[in-house]
Amino acid sequence: MLKAPRTLTFKCAKCAKAVQVRLQKVSACSHIQPYLGVCPCGEVKHHAIGQKDAVASYLAAPEGWTHHH
Repeated sequence: MLKAPRTLTFKCAKCAKAVQVRLQKVSACSHIQPYLGVCPCGEVKHHAIGQKDAVASYLAAPEGWTHHH
């Protein structure tokens, strides 16, 4: 299985500057790898890779999201 990259870079939706997101706490679960970053303009960027439904759930409510099996 491929390892998730530690950082990813995106264009900020608010100011179009580059914003780097970092892989959050890595668990034994391979269903989802959540990322978080803050643009220099203050805009928070959430991203995730993994299982489609888990990613959609995380992106819909990243602040209160938990993943259970």
